Amino acid sequence: MGAQWKAKHKEAAANAKGKIFGKLSKEIMIAARSGPDPDMNPRLRLVVEQAKKASMPRETLERAIKKGAGLLGETVNYERTTYEGFTPHRVPVIVECLTDNVNRTVAEIRVLFRKGQLGASGSVTWDFDYVGMIEATPDTPDADPELAAIEAGAQDFEAGEDNATLFLSDATDMDAVCKALPPLGFTVQSANLGYRPKNPVTGLSDAEMEEVEAFLEALDAHDDVQNVYVGLAG
Repeated sequence: MGAQWKAKHKEAAANAKGKIFGKLSKEIMIAARSGPDPDMNPRLRLVVEQAKKASMPRETLERAIKKGAGLLGETVNYERTTYEGFTPHRVPVIVECLTDNVNRTVAEIRVLFRKGQLGASGSVTWDFDYVGMIEATPDTPDADPELAAIEAGAQDFEAGEDNATLFLSDATDMDAVCKALPPLGFTVQSANLGYRPKNPVTGLSDAEMEEVEAFLEALDAHDDVQNVYVGLAG
């Protein structure tokens, strides 16, 4: 649970699928500001691949690109905001949002944090590393993730989902690692900057974990929340 926390089973529900598409659409619109052609816009290309992997309808994807690039006569004014604090039982958490109304979002995030504790800027980020997280799949069965990590300049790697490998890099090196992996036998599926806990919390009881997970699920369900990072082990 140390990397990006995801609500359990949300992909199984239709309404949760809609939320996933909504979050991806925002990321696509932000990325498309630098140009609507994925072949010429690396960031957009990666987000489009994530959207396809999530089975986003083609018309939804194309509309998000056009809207973000200003081709529909609409202006996209999303602002990134970050909140940090603690869940119940003092588990550190960082929440990243994309919003078109910061005052509304901060008021609603404060409400969601009533069962935890909303902190000031910097109150928990010191206990996380800000890193590049690159998910890549091997092109052949004998592709060696350890060798690829060393040669691509990644800091570390770990097994991911569906036979993928998660390569970790310095935040400033993420693009370079992404470019280095394909010649080493790995296809990049996604690449994001995010937070990894330095000292994950352990030893919570089942009842305490239920409270923490309920708190995290409520955060993740908020329309403006893009990512939730939590300092839990496992």
